[in-house]
Amino acid sequence: MDANLPTQVWEILLNKILQTNPWVVLGARSEPPCVRGFRYTQTMPSKVPIKIPFKVSLLLPVVSPLLAIVCALLVGAILISLAGASPIKAYTVLFSDSLSDYYGFSNLLTKLSPLLLAGLGVVVALRAKQFNIGAEGQIYMGGLGSALVGLYIHGLSAWLHVSLALLCGFLFGAFWGLIPGYLKAMRGINEVITTLLLNYIAINWVSYLVQRPMIESGAPSPYSPPIAPTAQLPILLPGTQAHAGVLVGLLAAGVLWLMFARSPIGYQIEAVGQNPIAARYGGISVERTIMLVMVLSGGLAGLAGSGEVLGLKYRLFEKFSPGYGFDAIGIAFLSRGNLGGVVLTSLFFAILRSGANVMQRNAGVPVTVIYAIQGLTVLFIAISLVVEQKIGTAATS
Repeated sequence: MDANLPTQVWEILLNKILQTNPWVVLGARSEPPCVRGFRYTQTMPSKVPIKIPFKVSLLLPVVSPLLAIVCALLVGAILISLAGASPIKAYTVLFSDSLSDYYGFSNLLTKLSPLLLAGLGVVVALRAKQFNIGAEGQIYMGGLGSALVGLYIHGLSAWLHVSLALLCGFLFGAFWGLIPGYLKAMRGINEVITTLLLNYIAINWVSYLVQRPMIESGAPSPYSPPIAPTAQLPILLPGTQAHAGVLVGLLAAGVLWLMFARSPIGYQIEAVGQNPIAARYGGISVERTIMLVMVLSGGLAGLAGSGEVLGLKYRLFEKFSPGYGFDAIGIAFLSRGNLGGVVLTSLFFAILRSGANVMQRNAGVPVTVIYAIQGLTVLFIAISLVVEQKIGTAATS
């Protein structure tokens, strides 16, 4: 080799050699000045990469959520034991009351309706890699829209009145989702921040309305007058509070499945979520798609609020949601964006919420343990996502 070549040229040649040759420079005497004092020897890898079968990596999206639930229940059993109760008795009461008792099952359906609709809303945004943290505020706006129709529009048939109230709830929630969608698409503002802050605006706006202009005369606490009977959702199980909102949620899940599986809109949403640069190159408007998914996400969460007002409360209350919008975030991540998984995960969260008071009454377990189990489920699914990413990298390497 010619030692008179410039140092930069030798560096380029050396890099090319190292990219194609398993031998690396550790020393030699006849080399140019830039590598003098080194010689050639072969290095051994410090770690042997673990090869994961590709078929195993395909099962991870199904197995990891189940493991997250099992781990959360095991840790919950420890907490129940520390509280001085029997975990077996507590879990038996929790699941048997929700699934085998008539009134327990009706309570399960009542909790399932808002969880399913709000969970579907968050998942729609996730399909386009948009993180809607504002489902709680969108629930309140949807409830407000439906309450306005139920309170101030009269003379309609029951079918038309309920349909109009649901549509108005969807539109109010969709508008609340459009705001962060527009800010993200057109201004580049992070949707996590805007959706989170809009939660507090919506909650306090509804609180103001039911405390001032919409409060019922002589009410002991902030709530509106009752909505018209023609705007109320029909009851599914006689003598209970289980209403048709759960059917709306299942119908929405079916429509979304058809949209993502068979329609161009679903393809556009998936394309933007997978690779927005390639989607734009293929002629898809990324900005319009982002706004569209945020509108759909907010509208579905708004329907969750509509169900609470039209099917359960029959009036607009201050802080009528116990946090369904925040539960929807955990549901969306636990389901891994799968629509069928949203239904099953919403059912699991509904069982926890509906059986919490029964478990406290019959097994002596505080309700806070249920909230701890919900939080642990989200924690374990977050851990599983990291582990799954590393295993998937090892399987494809």
